[in-house]
Amino acid sequence: MNEMKRYSVGIDLGTSNTVLAYAQMGAPDGSRVESPRIYVFEIEQLVSPGEVAARPLLPSVRYHAAQGELNPGDLQLPWSGADQAGAQTEAQSQAQSQAQSGAQSKAGEEANKEANKEAQPVVIGRLARLLGAQVPGRLVTSAKSWLSHASVDRVAPILPWGAADDILKVSPVEASASYLAHVRAAWNHRFPDAPLERQDVVLTVPASFDEGARALTVQAARMAGLHNLKLLEEPQAAFYDWLFHHRDRLASELAATRLVLICDVGGGTTDLTLIEVGLSDGEPRLTRIGVGNHLMLGGDNMDLALAHLVEARLPGADQAGGRTRLSAASLSQLVERCRNAKELLLGPQAPDSASVTLLGAGSKLIGGARTVQVTREEVERIIVDGFFPAVASNERPGRPRGAIVEFGLPYATDAAVTRHIAAFLGRFAAQSRKALGAAVSGTPDAADENTLPVPDTLLLNGGVFRAEALTQRLASTLGTWRGAALNVLHNDNPDVAVARGAVAYALARAGNAPKIGGGSPRSYFLVLDETSDGKHEAEPVQRGICLLPRGTEEGREILIADRTFALRLGHPVRFHLVSSSADTVYRPGELIDLAGGDFVRLPPIATIVQPRGASAARQTAVQIATSLTEVGTLEVHCIERDNPAQRWLLEFQLRREDAQVNLTADAAPARHPALDEAIEHIDRSFGSRSQNVGPKEVKRLRSQLEQLLGPRESWNSALLRELFGALWERARRRRRSADHERLWLNLAGYCVRPGFGYPLDEWRVEQLWSLFDDGIQYVNESQVWSEWWTLWRRAAGGLDESAQLRVLDAMAYLQKAAHSRHKLPFDVAKTGFTDMVRLSASLERIPVERKIELGESVLARLKKPAENHQSWWAVGRIGARRPFYGSAHSVVPPEIAGAWLDAILALDWKKVDPAAFAAVQIARMTGDRSRDLPEDMRRTVVRRLEAANAPRAWITMVSESVELDNADEGRVFGESLPAGLKLLTG
Repeated sequence: MNEMKRYSVGIDLGTSNTVLAYAQMGAPDGSRVESPRIYVFEIEQLVSPGEVAARPLLPSVRYHAAQGELNPGDLQLPWSGADQAGAQTEAQSQAQSQAQSGAQSKAGEEANKEANKEAQPVVIGRLARLLGAQVPGRLVTSAKSWLSHASVDRVAPILPWGAADDILKVSPVEASASYLAHVRAAWNHRFPDAPLERQDVVLTVPASFDEGARALTVQAARMAGLHNLKLLEEPQAAFYDWLFHHRDRLASELAATRLVLICDVGGGTTDLTLIEVGLSDGEPRLTRIGVGNHLMLGGDNMDLALAHLVEARLPGADQAGGRTRLSAASLSQLVERCRNAKELLLGPQAPDSASVTLLGAGSKLIGGARTVQVTREEVERIIVDGFFPAVASNERPGRPRGAIVEFGLPYATDAAVTRHIAAFLGRFAAQSRKALGAAVSGTPDAADENTLPVPDTLLLNGGVFRAEALTQRLASTLGTWRGAALNVLHNDNPDVAVARGAVAYALARAGNAPKIGGGSPRSYFLVLDETSDGKHEAEPVQRGICLLPRGTEEGREILIADRTFALRLGHPVRFHLVSSSADTVYRPGELIDLAGGDFVRLPPIATIVQPRGASAARQTAVQIATSLTEVGTLEVHCIERDNPAQRWLLEFQLRREDAQVNLTADAAPARHPALDEAIEHIDRSFGSRSQNVGPKEVKRLRSQLEQLLGPRESWNSALLRELFGALWERARRRRRSADHERLWLNLAGYCVRPGFGYPLDEWRVEQLWSLFDDGIQYVNESQVWSEWWTLWRRAAGGLDESAQLRVLDAMAYLQKAAHSRHKLPFDVAKTGFTDMVRLSASLERIPVERKIELGESVLARLKKPAENHQSWWAVGRIGARRPFYGSAHSVVPPEIAGAWLDAILALDWKKVDPAAFAAVQIARMTGDRSRDLPEDMRRTVVRRLEAANAPRAWITMVSESVELDNADEGRVFGESLPAGLKLLTG
C-alpha cells in the first residue's frame, strides 16, 4: 500500500458539528493492517480564550470578532505560525494607516471599511459558539443549510445573515471550506507524515442534497485543499456504522428484518432512506430502495421554536401588536442560548426548568441582560409534541402557502417530522410492500394496499435523538401505524455515527466490512435519433444502446468500447436516457428496440459541450463510459477516441420527483406543427437570401406568426426558445432597415424572456450579450431604442452582476449626456428614459448601494409633474422584499425601503395606478426579520389596500408569507411569463 494513503477517513460536515473518523489501513512500511478499527479523531480547537483542547465535535460555526475584542495571543492554535499572526497584524496596520491618511473620499472610506473587515479575527469551533451566544450578529451558523438554498447566491459573502455592514461576511461555501480547512490542519499537525489530502477521504452529504448543493460541497472541500474524495449519503453512512459494529453477527441481528427505515434528523435537515434486507446464501443482502426529498427541518428549527417562546416573554423589548420582536442579530444570539436549554431539559436527569439569558449589547452587555425561565414540560410540548406528534398514518404535511423563513432560510412549513415520514412511506409504498411481502409469520400483513406499509426496523440518527423522549415518541408512533413494535437498532452515539460510517463504507469497498448495494436497480439506455430505411417513407424508430446494465455496482465504470459516437462541440446538444427495471440481462453496448418493453424516460440533459483547447472542430469521435454514484447520479463520460485524456462529464439525476415518466407519454412539449412554416416567414425577413420583402411584410411578420402559432401569450417556453434559435441564426441581418432592427429586438427579447428557467438559457443569453457592445444601428429611431432596452429588461435575469453593471453604466452615461453640453451623434431625447428606468429596476444583481442610488434618482424624477406614473412600478421593484430572480441578500435595507414606502403612501392610489402594487412589493412579508418592514408599516399598507378594494391576494402577501400567483409574477416582471414556466423566489 502507498505509504501516503495509510488511512481511510470519513468526514461528516454537519450543520451543527463537523466530525472526522478514521481507520489505519496500512503501516509506514507498506504492510496492510488486518482487521482495521475505526476511531473518532479528536479535533484541537479553542475552547476558551488562550485554551486549546481536543474534542470529538468541531461546532460548524464561525465567530467574526470586532477589532480589539480578543487578544491575538489568545487565538493561537498549535499549527498557527508566525506568518499567520504577522499577516493579521499587517492587515490591522494597513487599516490604521488608511484611517489616518485623511482620505475622505467615498472610495477611501469603502477601502478602509473593507480593510477593517479583513482585520477582524475569526474563531472557529467551540469558542466561536460560546462567543456567539454572548454577542449578537457576529456568528456564522447553518452554512450547510445555506448550501441547499437556491434562492440566494451561495458563493456571495452573505453570512452572518442580517449582520451590520461593518462586520466581515463570508459565503456559505467559504464557511464550509473553513471548517474543513480547520479539520485538515488539525489532522496534518497530528499526522505530518500522512497529510489528510493524500488519504482515502469520504465526505458525507444529505441524501436529499440536489446536484447544486453537492457540487458546492465539493467546491468547499477543494478550497480546503481536499481535491480527491468520494461522497456518501448520510443515512447510508449511519447504517454502515451500525453494520460495522455488528459485522460478526449480522445474520442473527437482521434475521427478522425485511425493511429498515433510517431517520436522520440533523441540525438542518431531516433525511429519510429505506433499505431492503434480503437473504443470499444465508447472509443479509442490503439494497437501498427509497430516498426522501430535501427537507429543511431539524434541530435548528427546534431551537428557533424555543427562541420564539422566549422572545415573547422577554421584558423591555420593542412591542408591535402586543408581540416582542428582536432584531435578526439578537434572535440569532437567543437561538444559541435556547440550544443549550433544549439539550439540558431533554437530557438525562433533566431539571424542572432552566434559565435562558439574552445579554445586552456594548456597554450594557451585563446590565442589559434579560432572563426567562423555561420548564421541562414546555420544552417537551414544543419539541416532542410539535415536531414528533403522534399522528395517524394517513396524515400528510399541510399544504404550504409559503415557506417559513427565518434568518433568510426557507424552513419546512409543516414542522411535524412524523407527517413527513408518513408521506415518504406513502411514496414508496409499492417498493415497501414488495420488500415486506416475505415477512415472517406473525407480523402484520404488508400486502394490504389500504394500509400504509411500515418498515419492521428503525435506525435513528442525528443529535436530536440523544433525547430519549424523541426516540420513544417516534418509535411508538411508527409502531402504532404498523400494529406491532418495531425493532429499533441501537445507535450508541448519533453525533459521530455518520463520520464513523463513512469510514466503514470505505472499508466495505475494500472488502473489510458488509456493503449496502445490490447494484443498480435498473438498466439505462442512451436513446438514438434514427429513422428507418422504410421502402415507402421514413418512420421514426426508437432504439437505444445499453450504457449500464441492471446490477452494476456503485462506483464501477462501464466503458462501451465497441461503439463510437459523434459528439457535437460548442453547440446545444440534448441527451435522452431511458431505464428499465426488468430482469432482462443486457450487455453494455447492446442495441435494443425501445418500442416494446417496460421503459421509462428520464429528464434529458441539454448542455453545451465545449471544445478543449484551441481546436475549432465542430464535432469529435467519442466513446462512452458510465458509472452509478453513491449519491444517486448516473455519470456519463464522453471520452475522445483519439485522445482518451479528454473527457466530458454529463450527470443524470435519478431521484428527482420528475425523474421518471411513462415512455409512451410525451415527456417534452410536442413540436408545434406550424413551427417550420413560422421559421420560413422569419427567414423571408432575416434570412441570408436577398428576397423581395417590402416594409409592410416586415411589419406584418409578428401578426403572421400569431396566425400560424396562436396568440403570442400562448407560446410555451419550448416554442419560444425554438423561435429564438431561428432569430439568433439570422441575427446578422437584423440591420437591413429600422423596421428589421425594431422587429428583431422585439421578437428576440420576447422569445428569451425572462432570461432563465429553461434548459440552455444561460448559453442563449451569453450569445445575446455579445451584441451589447454593438448597440443599435438606427440610433435616431425612438422605437428601436425602446425595443433595445426592452430586450435587455426581458433578458436581465440571465445576466450576471458584471453585465448588469455595464448595462446600468451605459444608461447612466446617456442620461448624464442629456443634461450636459456633451453632444452625441444622435438625439439623446429619443433614447427612451422611461424604458431605461424599467430596465434599471429589473437589474437585481447589482450591489445594494447602486440599487439605493437608483431608487433615490427615480423618486427624484417622480417629483416632476410630467414624469410617467409607471415609474412607481420601478420603485416597487427596486425596493421589493423578495427579488424576482436575484439573491435575497441583496435587497434594499428595510429602513431605506420604508422611506420609499412613505412616498408611495402619500400618493392618491386612485390616480396613480401602479402605486398599490408597488407598496405591496416593498411591504411584502417574507418572515425574514432582516428584510421585513416593521409590522406597523405593513398594517398601514393593509388598511390602504382594503380601502382601495385591492385583490385579496395582495393583502395576504403583506400580512403573510405566501408565494406569488402567475398574474402577480407577471406584474413583478413587467409582462406575462412564458406558459408553463414556474419561477422559484426566495
